[in-house]
Amino acid sequence: MPWALSVLLWGAALGALAAPNVTVIVAASPGTGLDILARTLSQQMALKNGPAWVVDNKAGASGNIAAELVARAKPDGNSLLVVGTTFGTNAAVNQAMPFDPVKDFVPVAMLGTGTQCLVVPQSFPANTLAEFMALAKSSAQGINYASPGNGTPQHLAMELFKLEAGLNMFHVPFKAASGAVNDLAAGHVSAMISPMHTVMPLVKAGKLKVLAVMSPERVAALPGVLTFKEQGLPKVQVDIWYGLLAPKGTPNAVIQALNQDVNQILKTPDVVAQLAKQGIDAAGGPPARMVDALAAELKRWPPVVKAAQIKAD
Repeated sequence: MPWALSVLLWGAALGALAAPNVTVIVAASPGTGLDILARTLSQQMALKNGPAWVVDNKAGASGNIAAELVARAKPDGNSLLVVGTTFGTNAAVNQAMPFDPVKDFVPVAMLGTGTQCLVVPQSFPANTLAEFMALAKSSAQGINYASPGNGTPQHLAMELFKLEAGLNMFHVPFKAASGAVNDLAAGHVSAMISPMHTVMPLVKAGKLKVLAVMSPERVAALPGVLTFKEQGLPKVQVDIWYGLLAPKGTPNAVIQALNQDVNQILKTPDVVAQLAKQGIDAAGGPPARMVDALAAELKRWPPVVKAAQIKAD
């Protein structure tokens, strides 16, 4: 659909009550993958003379603050939510959320995907996944590992690895990814599962080393690093995703127009290259792709949470 026609259809669908701006609420702090995607979309919308997208960061409570705001917003296409994998994992950890991740939202588009990796300080004695597992199995006190918080995708991914490989490890939760990564680089904690775009600057600086990636295939940025699957752990495959949602009841015409606009942006070569530099693969596709991603998360994590006895903070 041509851009101009898409904008016209969107405007017609919104009607006379539409606000002049679209508020895009980001369930994370500035500088994160979610924020990068939201601001990229906002900048591109401005270039196309579409409705202005105003980014509003609402971090906290593992994204639940932002999600609740949008769940309660008027379903007119003027309030959107940018979420990540945490949106799906929260339901496995917290049974008392103030919204339903499926019933209270309508998917608009999958925005991007990213690769997670097992990373350790440069000084850590293991240089391969096999060496790391040997240490974690033989350690009497266990190896500590960091995460951005209890029940986050990074926490659950490490617990999945721990269960599948039979490792002796214990969790050190932080309040944010930045604190966890900084303490990891300083050697105060021993390991972490992290999105690659978060740790690559420190990997390039020689402060951290990547022992394995959780993607189905090796990644171009680190072609010499093996996947968990290649090293005998096929179930330890945990990519991250980012998506765009609207409140339940948003008219289908608005959803389709938004989906068309977002897909056009995500196919733009400059946008693809810009996101790739951040370790994010542009996604796109129909809204159903978000439905499938969320359903997979909601099904996958409850058994891990139960086995690891993870409780909501």
